[in-house]
Amino acid sequence: MQKYVTRFCKKISNPMVILTIAILAFLIYTIILPLIEILVTTLMDVNGTEGFSLEGWKSIFASDISQALLYSPMTQTFQIGIFVSIISLVLGSLLAWIVVRTDLKYKKTISFFLVLPYMLPSWFNAFVWLIVFKNDRIGGQTGLVQAIFNISPPDWLSYGAVPIILSLSAHYYIFAFLLVGAALSSINSDVEESATILGAKTWGILRKITFPLVIPAVVSAFILIFSKSIGSFGVPALLGLPVRYYTLSTMIYSNISTGQQVTGYILSLVLIVSAIVVIWMNQKVISRRNYMTISGKGSKQKLISLGKWRIPTTIAIWLFIFCLSILPVLLLGIQTLLLRDGVYSLDNLTLHYWIGQSDPTIGNGIQGVFRNSRILSAFKNTVVVSFFAALIAAIIGLVIGYLITRNKEKWQFRLMDQLSYLPILIPSIAFSAIYLSMFAKPGVFLPSLYGTISILILITVVSELPLTTRTGTSSMIQISNELEEAGSVLGASWITRFRRIIMPLSKKGLLNGFILVFISAMKELDLLIMLVTPKTMTLTTYTFDLQEQGYTQTANAVVLIIVISIILVYTLVTIFGKIDITKGVSK
Repeated sequence: MQKYVTRFCKKISNPMVILTIAILAFLIYTIILPLIEILVTTLMDVNGTEGFSLEGWKSIFASDISQALLYSPMTQTFQIGIFVSIISLVLGSLLAWIVVRTDLKYKKTISFFLVLPYMLPSWFNAFVWLIVFKNDRIGGQTGLVQAIFNISPPDWLSYGAVPIILSLSAHYYIFAFLLVGAALSSINSDVEESATILGAKTWGILRKITFPLVIPAVVSAFILIFSKSIGSFGVPALLGLPVRYYTLSTMIYSNISTGQQVTGYILSLVLIVSAIVVIWMNQKVISRRNYMTISGKGSKQKLISLGKWRIPTTIAIWLFIFCLSILPVLLLGIQTLLLRDGVYSLDNLTLHYWIGQSDPTIGNGIQGVFRNSRILSAFKNTVVVSFFAALIAAIIGLVIGYLITRNKEKWQFRLMDQLSYLPILIPSIAFSAIYLSMFAKPGVFLPSLYGTISILILITVVSELPLTTRTGTSSMIQISNELEEAGSVLGASWITRFRRIIMPLSKKGLLNGFILVFISAMKELDLLIMLVTPKTMTLTTYTFDLQEQGYTQTANAVVLIIVISIILVYTLVTIFGKIDITKGVSK
């Protein structure tokens, strides 16, 4: 007996075993238990008595209010998802083909600017849309179109499905651009050249050869865009709630914010299941065929000459870039200088919303952003959450990547891999609802985290694990086991080997993960909207609060601060070569 106890103690004291147990416990506690918690909550009796009940589910799926609570928002959610996916896919794929497969000039610069809109918050497009198309019938103030042309845009153009679809499409087309572009860059041109020799036209080659080979990328982009758009909250809230146009995400927020937690949690599970189903369908479609395009033979690509279309194509792309990447920022900047919203004249320009003192006649006395203590506090919270979440997520992702690559065949590490990927299946607003249910009260190991910065950091870390784990895994694959074995022979402990060998060799992957999470956290709204309190407001959540209360100009100024901060970080890390999101496309 003592022999087995000694063996067990020796095994359990191994740093690798301790680390494995700690990581698995962390993943189960922060991902699996919250899902169980929210499911159990939906089965509690809605009248507050003890025991389980299906009344909440019945009221959602089979009652007089089911149409308003579930079926109408679900229909509108899927409508948005389908149209956003189609528009984004067509636009992104076309741009990818032009950038990757033609002799277009300045590809790297063009790729940088094409990716830039995704670095900005998705709801940034909603703010810009309101600046341009808002009308005085619903918005209270005139937008740019009505102010210049004295024509009031129709309500369907100012709010509702159309602006939501177009705003999200302008943000998510980048998925198609990157995924399809990467697939196009890997295709050998020999088959296409053979078709050309045999007399095939360019359109026929694209339709019968190129497109079938990139179907996996097309399908993946479609499903990714669809799952992202059905879970989006910021854009549908800003452009849909003023006209009572509800999606599942905004219905979740509305119910939970008004105390209808059970209804909100059931809708969250519906949204989660919807996202899981479409991603499962993606895997099924891709696994049915062989799409191999790279063999052991030499691979080459022959760029298609645009000929007389090169100049018009270049002009069209730069015009597109100007409209999506540059003009919106300029419009937002101009908007923050208008004393009265909707009045576009020189005598209406002011710096009040930036440096102004409290004036009861302007914006109910709200101070300029550089004097407003709440905004400064929100900026501090944003930096704290972004920095620590990025640091923790990058380190945990690297450790998980290390454990997975060094123990590929063991079931516990395959489980670890699957658990770390699970958050990508959960829409952000639903994830927020789950954590509200789990951590609003003291738990087994933790006190109540609601109302603290800790819960914002924790949920950001967990939601970004799919990204940092993949980054960490990619870094670990490149590091040979021989280096660790040499250190072990020389007597170095595992901790020393990890600190002196693994960490230095994987610092670029670690930095990449940190930067990506930092930028993502800076622009995050959906994930945090239900977890913040007045003391823990971030810039994004405070912006949404300002917009809801009607402080449009101040909200625009805060959005501009967020946008400039993200653009600055993205530009610096791109210029200095620390991270290249366009890799595989900008060739």
